[in-house]
Amino acid sequence: MSQYQLAQLNVGVIKGPLDSPVMAEFVANLARINALADCAPGFVWRLQTDQGDATGAPNPLGADVIVNLSVWDDVATLSDYVYKSLHVEIMRRRKEWFERMPQAFQVLWWVPRGERPSVEQACARLEHLRAHGSTAQGFGFRDAWPAPDAPPTGVAEALDANVCPAA
Repeated sequence: MSQYQLAQLNVGVIKGPLDSPVMAEFVANLARINALADCAPGFVWRLQTDQGDATGAPNPLGADVIVNLSVWDDVATLSDYVYKSLHVEIMRRRKEWFERMPQAFQVLWWVPRGERPSVEQACARLEHLRAHGSTAQGFGFRDAWPAPDAPPTGVAEALDANVCPAA
């Protein structure tokens, strides 16, 4: 078992105040989507305020930006939740509620098991990704970096096949 878990941050510039008509359906679906995450295989933790979501969480990106910060067992379990669960219905409607962002709005990175990143740490990872592209400090689904304690590529497959890797 890895001694690391996957942290993720995604941000969005909202098209109006959360109590406005343009945001009503998004807000109405928050509890359902958060509950789906809470029950998803591989889910570990998510940032939330006393209201049960992170829409009111202070962040250094501004009042018109909401953040979603969570920790998962690994890339596969987060990917399954994002792209293969009912969450995808909400994600497909993102343009209704959020402004188009010309730069990266999501970042993934590895944290030691049990660590809960702060919003400030997560936003710094996003800024690093925007400035430097994919690195171990921050990456996306398409270019995911392995956990720091993952075996080198090819070794895990050889061990699974119970054979020695070629010298």
